[in-house]
Amino acid sequence: MSPEIFDDGLPNIASFKEVEAAVKGRSKNVFSKAEMAKINFGGIRSATAVALHMHQPLIPAGGHDLQTADIISNLQHMMENQGIGDNHNAPVFHWCYKRIGEFIPQLVGEGKEPRVMLEYSGQLLYGLRKMGLHDVFDSLKHITCDPNLWHTVEWLGCPWGHAVAPSTPVQDYRLHVKAWQSNFAAIFGIDALKRVRGFSPSEMALPNHPDTAYEFVKTLKECGFTWVLVQEHTVERPDNGHGPDQKYVPNRLVCKNSKGEEASIIAIIKTQGSDTKLVAQMQPYYEAKSMSRTKLAGKDIPQLVAQIADGENGGVMMNEFPPMFNQVAREASGSDSPMMNATEYLEHLEAMGITEKDFPVIQPIHQKKIWDKMAAGGKKTDIAQVIEELKKEDHRFHMDGGSWTNDLSWVKGYQNVLDPMNQLSVKFAQKVINSKVSFDDPKYRNALYHLLVSQTSCFRYWGQGTWTDYARELCRRGTEIVDKDF
Repeated sequence: MSPEIFDDGLPNIASFKEVEAAVKGRSKNVFSKAEMAKINFGGIRSATAVALHMHQPLIPAGGHDLQTADIISNLQHMMENQGIGDNHNAPVFHWCYKRIGEFIPQLVGEGKEPRVMLEYSGQLLYGLRKMGLHDVFDSLKHITCDPNLWHTVEWLGCPWGHAVAPSTPVQDYRLHVKAWQSNFAAIFGIDALKRVRGFSPSEMALPNHPDTAYEFVKTLKECGFTWVLVQEHTVERPDNGHGPDQKYVPNRLVCKNSKGEEASIIAIIKTQGSDTKLVAQMQPYYEAKSMSRTKLAGKDIPQLVAQIADGENGGVMMNEFPPMFNQVAREASGSDSPMMNATEYLEHLEAMGITEKDFPVIQPIHQKKIWDKMAAGGKKTDIAQVIEELKKEDHRFHMDGGSWTNDLSWVKGYQNVLDPMNQLSVKFAQKVINSKVSFDDPKYRNALYHLLVSQTSCFRYWGQGTWTDYARELCRRGTEIVDKDF
């Protein structure tokens, strides 16, 4: 595998051929019979899956002049300016990024069976390495690669640059996914990458425009992912447009495009909102403890309560999560409501003869209205026209996608970011992709790096001001690089 960071200082985000070969050559299942035997799946009532989302954006803040400032991690900016706002939390954040690598060996050493799912953006990992925080990687590599520990930790794929799927050009989103795989493999090794089966979309943002949603699922499947984490209020049942009625078993996300083509993937539903208190206080475990087995495909199975939260953000995650996670791991081990990661759970279902076709079907929100109106209008109905009509009929109807929050749009009010972002995307496709330049070429990696960094969701989270200025500057640099080198 190519190095994690090249001599020019850029990250390994384009080892596409090596990654594709690894994914194609991997075994069907992750876990051996011995590893599966660690939990008595037939005797438990329920299980708990918790995931930690970690991210710090890369920003042009390494200097006083925006147009010449180095691109650095926001964590580095916090470290260097601890007297401003909440920046004093930077050293605690540093510990949060590595601490699960301290908890897991301790618990396993006690004979316990902890479980955790980890989702770290590529930008965070690159920024940490550039800062010289090698202790984070030593800690994470131990639990990711040690044969006695890795069964307890499941890594989830994500977009390298923390891009939101509904409003990121589909061809770029695919590059984010592949870039994360390249970066992860360069850090943790090809064998670790082969075990990555689940995907966590940034901001829990699920596209609901039929064509974008179809391409999203198609990208995940073609990149080797077998399941995706979705927020419960971003999906609906195709038959009635209501939310899913079986939230604690796997569902099947089916996305149909305007041409009638379908793509599907297993969906693990994250219930409730994105309140970090839920994970910090290990609420999913206490919810799971109250559950009984349920029926699926005519068989009794345990239900799975799944949650994800920022792993470092907020006082509860910084202070309350460590004791609660360790307490629950000790209590749940060997009980009839253990901790269990999602791929492990799915492979137990498969061992029972339950497969993807047995799962309830869901689709992205608002799509039933589209398909109903399309059917009523006949085959010649144009989907763009249908969408515009529905927007006029119902102010709540939109194609902006769904995410962890209902009161935040990644589109409205951000045209001054989206326009340059989309212009850079078009120029990248026209000049870089069409140039047929090798993925190994430093010029390609440099252009790709700036494209991906410019599409970070953070630039459309904090409102107008410094963060939108960062986005526009990154787009300016990216455009300049494409024009100069291609």
